[in-house]
Amino acid sequence: MTTPFPFTAVVGQDDLRLALLLNAVSPSVGGVLVRGEKGTAKSTAVRALTSLLPKVAVVPGCRFSCDPASPDPGCPDGPHEGGGGGTSRPARMVELPVGASEDRLVGALDIERALAEGVKAFEPGLLAAAHRGILYVDEVNLLHDHLVDLLLDAAAMGASYVEREGVSVRHAARFLLVGTMNPEEGELRPQLLDRFGLTVEVAASREPDQRVEVVRRRLAYDDDPAGFAARWADEEAAVRQRVVAARELLPSVRLGDAALRQIAATCAAFEVDGMRADIVMARTATALAAWAGRTDVLAEDVRQAALLALPHRRRRNPFDAPGLDEDKLDQTLEEFAGDDDPDPDGDGGGPGGGGGQPEPDEGPADDGAGAAPPEADEGEPAPGGAGEQSPVRAAEPFRTKVLSVPGIGEGAAGRRSRARTEHGRTTGARRPEGALTKLHLAATVRAAAPHQRARGRSGRGLVVRRDDLRQATREGREGNLVLFVVDASGSMAARQRMSAVKGAVLSLLLDAYQRRDKVGLVTFRGSAAEVALPPTSSVDAAAARLESLPTGGRTPLAAGLLKAHDVLRVERLRDPARRALVVVVTDGRATGGPEPVALAARAARLFAAEGIASVVVDCESGPVRLGLAGQLAGELGGTAVTLDELRADSIAGLVKDVQRRAA
Repeated sequence: MTTPFPFTAVVGQDDLRLALLLNAVSPSVGGVLVRGEKGTAKSTAVRALTSLLPKVAVVPGCRFSCDPASPDPGCPDGPHEGGGGGTSRPARMVELPVGASEDRLVGALDIERALAEGVKAFEPGLLAAAHRGILYVDEVNLLHDHLVDLLLDAAAMGASYVEREGVSVRHAARFLLVGTMNPEEGELRPQLLDRFGLTVEVAASREPDQRVEVVRRRLAYDDDPAGFAARWADEEAAVRQRVVAARELLPSVRLGDAALRQIAATCAAFEVDGMRADIVMARTATALAAWAGRTDVLAEDVRQAALLALPHRRRRNPFDAPGLDEDKLDQTLEEFAGDDDPDPDGDGGGPGGGGGQPEPDEGPADDGAGAAPPEADEGEPAPGGAGEQSPVRAAEPFRTKVLSVPGIGEGAAGRRSRARTEHGRTTGARRPEGALTKLHLAATVRAAAPHQRARGRSGRGLVVRRDDLRQATREGREGNLVLFVVDASGSMAARQRMSAVKGAVLSLLLDAYQRRDKVGLVTFRGSAAEVALPPTSSVDAAAARLESLPTGGRTPLAAGLLKAHDVLRVERLRDPARRALVVVVTDGRATGGPEPVALAARAARLFAAEGIASVVVDCESGPVRLGLAGQLAGELGGTAVTLDELRADSIAGLVKDVQRRAA
């Protein structure tokens, strides 16, 4: 498993190497997700795994890699006779591009031949090619939702199903799923995250000597790739032999009751969802023992399995940092350490026996952690600058109302606004542009029917030509660019009030994550506005910038709106199909610059003139309200909601919705 990079030069590469090797020993572990910053040899390490896997016996001529010892009875190229001779080939690593189509992933049916000739002409996709091998997805967090759904189905059932207008094809699809991702570009859906057996975090070393060695090896590889590989051939052969030996030993490894209790107790102590974590830990611990040449699973195997299998399963929302409290892990393993035979008196487990879930450390009675900072007056200056206050913590997030862009778009698939997409409900038909992907059967029949006599139809079959085919037009949902324009001026600076504002924005960020949006953050205070976060798919990066947002000074509302307008102008050049939703969080006051109110109104009218969807979150509080946020929403051509109305379960918001529909 050689690469042009020394593993010690990347923090976490030893864990990555171990996780990949454990999957080579026991593919049932369930794959690896590699998280890390760019330039840390994630893809290089993954691609090196294929040379360590043993060859695969396949049925000659089978496009679906059936095992000659037990061929798939439903194989489209079958039936195959079991127990027959086969041929061997190296294990495959199939790469799934982020921008692949559904047909490329699951395979494509020749609809024209199916209708005209009545044959199932099927071209296998990447899932068939990856059967009994590795399916590798680089930048897996950027994979489109419809491809994620197909991957989840195939991973859960071990088979791929292609259903098209009454024509059905099924084939086996059992593969080792390996993905790499940069968390800065967005997080992974929880359902897909749980499908990876193990996860590893990698980062570049900050040690100069190690970085120097990386450069040396890379240059040596570029100068002479064959010589570089030959230099490491003996070490690679030794690792390959160890993998083969561990595979042979694996069936003899014994997972005792004591280790099983430690696994179950650890998963319970860390409150992971479901039972998949327990199963993955058991398989990983067994593979670790086989890799070490042992036939018994030890506590150290359970500990290492927990460090690899649990961190990504403990995240409750995208803003939770992955990781595991190792002190708590050691405490749990020690508490449940014991002999394989259960205590006959029941003192080793159960209620009152000291074997239940360990109590969490209570810690000091009051150390100030997690407590809201003391409130301060709006004008209280902080040491950082005149009129500036230190950042405050956000209030608890809540479920928000759905904010959407009106009309129908054609942007990237998501879950917010209506759009014409490849997936969703059928709304009509059109002539296909390029390859046919979604046949509209009724429209195709209607187009072909008038020409049957001229085409010499004599039997019962319908004579279909290429010009008759009709593509189904579908309406689904798209992800938008949600650009937050947040007022951080002194009028918003009362700590309790700013905490509520940050909680509202954090709630909207959570909603954007769930709906697969891009997000951006513009803030304004003092005398200017700044882009705190350019548009990105990483909502946790936006949350981090929001958490550290200071407040104070005047309210340059016009500067904030103009800065947001510039951001949208640039983003339209990069991603013209993605529509924007501007969320302005302010009390509506404008005090910065000359003629601040008139200038803010002119800036707002730019959005209205271009038809940019906008929502103003009115943060004004107190018994006397000026209604300035509502006036700003009118200039923007958008709508205004209060913080209370933003909540999905707000009675006031529901009443307002009813009134709006009635009007």
